[in-house]
Amino acid sequence: MCDDRTSVTPQHEPEKLHSVRDELGLPSLVDVHTHFMPKRVMDKVWAYFDSAGPLTGRPWPITYRLDEQTRVAGLREFGVSAFTSLVYPHKPDMAAWLNEWAAEFARATPDCLHTATFYPEPGAADYVRRAIDAGARVFKAHIQVGDYSPADPLLGEVWDILEHHRIPTVIHAGSGPAPGRFTGPGPVAEILRSRPALPLIVAHMGMPEYRDFLELAHRYDGVHLDTTMAFTDFSEQMHPFPASAHADLLALGDKVLFGSDYPNIPYPYHHAVDAVLRLGLGDQWCRKVLHDNATRLFALSG
Repeated sequence: MCDDRTSVTPQHEPEKLHSVRDELGLPSLVDVHTHFMPKRVMDKVWAYFDSAGPLTGRPWPITYRLDEQTRVAGLREFGVSAFTSLVYPHKPDMAAWLNEWAAEFARATPDCLHTATFYPEPGAADYVRRAIDAGARVFKAHIQVGDYSPADPLLGEVWDILEHHRIPTVIHAGSGPAPGRFTGPGPVAEILRSRPALPLIVAHMGMPEYRDFLELAHRYDGVHLDTTMAFTDFSEQMHPFPASAHADLLALGDKVLFGSDYPNIPYPYHHAVDAVLRLGLGDQWCRKVLHDNATRLFALSG
């Protein structure tokens, strides 16, 4: 059932994704890595990817450059029952405002997991507490874009709070598609040594430092990984996932979650699902990744 569907036309995507769910016996997909942001912020993100050639060495077209409601409707048509609005700041005095926007978006979009973010700045712990009190269920940290170390002392109390409340953070800490001053497994390992129960979801499987982040997932119960862009043709050309690490994927079968990076992907959504299927790790593993693991982690119904 792991046939490739990269040639599917956009109007047939919902049909093909429905057939995948049918074959696996899944009620829906759960996508832990999608982006919804204030329009002017999303426009700047898209402009960044439009100029990403010098960083990645190749064009990065945005497949779903659509208005917000059309993008929400698209996920629902794909059979995604729960998703995120991963917002992230690139400077001080931005995170609290993004959290307010994300809270309103979650109120208006019941199938979106209430998402929040933070930045190493005075007062970060206070607005993280406020976000949790308002219902935040997942946070986002983008180490490369934010250009900060997750081990920055200004984030110490933030990590303590998130460990205490057992709220996961989707953390982009790998050095792909372009390295930053603080990317890589070292700073993440540093915060985990003093907070071994901290729940983290390592974005992009930690690309390209796959093995190092897989090791952290083996070592710490709270560390998960998301499949965002990993295993796809686009990423395999730049940062291939080592075939010898497939055994780790099986061993960590309860800790791998599906993520897409929708809408900021340079290929159709269904290809991200196909990339998981064609690993050939079995239907049970695929069911866990595409639905069951996130459903359990976030205590979702169904």
